Amino acid sequence: MKPIFDIFSKKKQKEETAKKIVVDYREKNSLVISEIISLGIEIEFRELKVADYIVKDVAIERKTVSDFISSMINKRLVNQLEELSQYKNRLLIIEGIYEQELYSNREEGESKGIHPNSIRGFLLSILLKYNVPIIFTHDSQDTARFISVLAKREGKELPLNVNKKNLDKKERLQFILEGFPGIGPKSARKLLEKFKSLKNIANASEEELKDILGKKSEIVKKLLEEEY
Repeated sequence: MKPIFDIFSKKKQKEETAKKIVVDYREKNSLVISEIISLGIEIEFRELKVADYIVKDVAIERKTVSDFISSMINKRLVNQLEELSQYKNRLLIIEGIYEQELYSNREEGESKGIHPNSIRGFLLSILLKYNVPIIFTHDSQDTARFISVLAKREGKELPLNVNKKNLDKKERLQFILEGFPGIGPKSARKLLEKFKSLKNIANASEEELKDILGKKSEIVKKLLEEEY
């Protein structure tokens, strides 16, 4: 008896592959993740050197309104935009414009010490200087729906082996630390300020790490001592 060629199984497999996206592990606690999963999209967490989401052939950097303002002030977003330029198709999502004002209520006022026109100027730079399209979303659910639409469109998979650009010595040390679960930029900087080197951090006791990392110090210490 000849085997039956199941064209539907191949079609199903293709659809399932099309609905899988890669997400940076630091986005795990984002409400966007649960929303994406509820829309039937499969998620694979990885350590992404650039971008928060890789959806088919599009690299996405996601910022809440407050994070956008903060990263604009400390110029972290400038580096991220330069790194994002390695991808042909890229997006910046600014999330929560219905939940928080992007500008102050008064035109002559300021938002976190920044005049509204400075914010407008920076938005124009993102579009014109860095050539990164901007999408403003209402909330995490709206962000997830945009990502869902992207996940279902036709497009090639992007390589994940892009590199971070323009890192000085301190930024490289911080980047290494941010690769550990539970260590974000703030914790990484505090660890480096206290212990001065990666070697000293590795040799520190769990109690010493707990001052900065809290309960996460146990996970980090265990990973540091883990054999290959």
